Amino acid sequence: MTSPGSVTPLVFVTGGVVSSLGKGIAAASLAAILEARGLRVTMMKLDPYINVDPGTMSPFQHGEVYVTDDGAETDLDLGHYERFVNTRLSGRNSITAGKIYENVIRKERAGDYLGATVQVIPHITDEIKRCIDTATTGFDVGLVEIGGTVGDIESLPFLEAIRQIRTERGPDKALFMHLTLVPYIAAAGELKTKPTQHSVKELRSIGIQPDVLLCRSEQPLPDGERRKIASFTNVSEKAVISVMDLDNIHKIPMWLHAQGLDQVVAERLRLDDRAAESADLSEWLAVVEAAEYPIDEVTIGIVGKYVDHKDAYKSVGEALKHGGIRQRTRVNLKWLESQDIERDGAAKVLEGLDGILVPGGFGDRGFEGKVLAAQYARENGIPYFGICYGMQAAVVDVARNLAGLEDANSTENDKRTPHPVIGLITEWRTQSGEIERRSEGSDLGGTMRLGLQEQRIKPGTRAHEIYGRDVVAERHRHRYEFNNRYRTQLEEAGLVISAKSMDDLLVEMVELPNHPWFIACQAHPEFLSTPRHGHPLFIGFVRAAREQRAGGKLLKEASA
Repeated sequence: MTSPGSVTPLVFVTGGVVSSLGKGIAAASLAAILEARGLRVTMMKLDPYINVDPGTMSPFQHGEVYVTDDGAETDLDLGHYERFVNTRLSGRNSITAGKIYENVIRKERAGDYLGATVQVIPHITDEIKRCIDTATTGFDVGLVEIGGTVGDIESLPFLEAIRQIRTERGPDKALFMHLTLVPYIAAAGELKTKPTQHSVKELRSIGIQPDVLLCRSEQPLPDGERRKIASFTNVSEKAVISVMDLDNIHKIPMWLHAQGLDQVVAERLRLDDRAAESADLSEWLAVVEAAEYPIDEVTIGIVGKYVDHKDAYKSVGEALKHGGIRQRTRVNLKWLESQDIERDGAAKVLEGLDGILVPGGFGDRGFEGKVLAAQYARENGIPYFGICYGMQAAVVDVARNLAGLEDANSTENDKRTPHPVIGLITEWRTQSGEIERRSEGSDLGGTMRLGLQEQRIKPGTRAHEIYGRDVVAERHRHRYEFNNRYRTQLEEAGLVISAKSMDDLLVEMVELPNHPWFIACQAHPEFLSTPRHGHPLFIGFVRAAREQRAGGKLLKEASA
């Protein structure tokens, strides 16, 4: 453990040639190996876009907004990080150019710079360095991913800041790891190293000499190409690492470890005195084996509105796979557009599924398709898992079709609905003051309820059986809530409220008792699922899907 006040060794991860090479997964995989050697690891992402955070960005363009315990809306790469390492991250671990400039401008307005002309160097770069130091202090090693691709103009302040850190701290406290593409040209039957050479040249032109190269390719990097790249880039041959396409991302830590990446990093940063001699990757081996040799398989339909861009539901897809891994079950994901259900009918679109999951979302587009999906699952005894908007869709279905509340809806979609079973807290609070109490993390003005919040589980419910605890904590990201004025009516119609906020104000989970498995939650449990441990709700849902597929009788479980 790093002593108080000492400088944390850092690994800076950059990317070149093209985007989407997998910097986040590569960085997280290295972090997993270092953690497996007994080191306490943290990670952070520096994004060059001007948005303060991705909270208002389109899912089609940016993908999932990942939420941390403290309620920060962050880049989806933080989800990769938390799924690969045991450290719980916060808003400090996700920094954007917008946040940096916002901080600097605020300081300038407050007079902190004593009237000096505020410039990129030193003010912006100093703020970047301060944020890096704040997020990584107290750990044995920190991995810092720089978003974008080398050569992008917007990345330059971040690259200058990490160059300065290397100069100030020295090579044993800051290491540069660069991920590049080595494309295979089928017509020539050759791997081409020139793009990597040019990418490194671009880095060196701004004063950064990489210490490690991760070379992404479709096939293993031959020794000849490895030597060629090392020679042209001034990187040690043993530090030129092949990163080939793998069918399972959980194999990557073992693939990188087999090439000695963690040892190269440990030697360069002088971590050997703190790290174990070898990495214990047995948990990752177990994850891979469970995925490689399943005893069962299921098909889960994910009914969403951004299914053409699956990164919008990245954590949901991963959590479903984790639920399968925990019981050696292959989970086949079928991505379904909710508007297709509105057009073609639920029976046609949802036929043949072992389970139906409706994830979160915003806005009225496709909402009726989500309601129809919940109704179809309820009426046909198909396991149903509603998350956030998926819970609200299930509540609307029960209100309309079991409680007889015609045209019930969420006020997000219909301000004039006669039965607003879902709405902002301000829309249904009572005059008695019952709802005037403010739940921690909630704002009566209708802003987002964000971050980790505790909830009390009702004994005797399926939710309590699944969690095995009276109180649990889950991460939230939503504005609209279950309308308390309809609690009694919907309970009389058969809906069970299985979890509420600790002050009894907000409905957190609902379920149907006379159904094989019908659970919906207002929170986002997918954000706390990991491949090594899974999440109780996803494990239970996949198990229910297995029972559905097996006609109510599970296949024999594999021995532990």
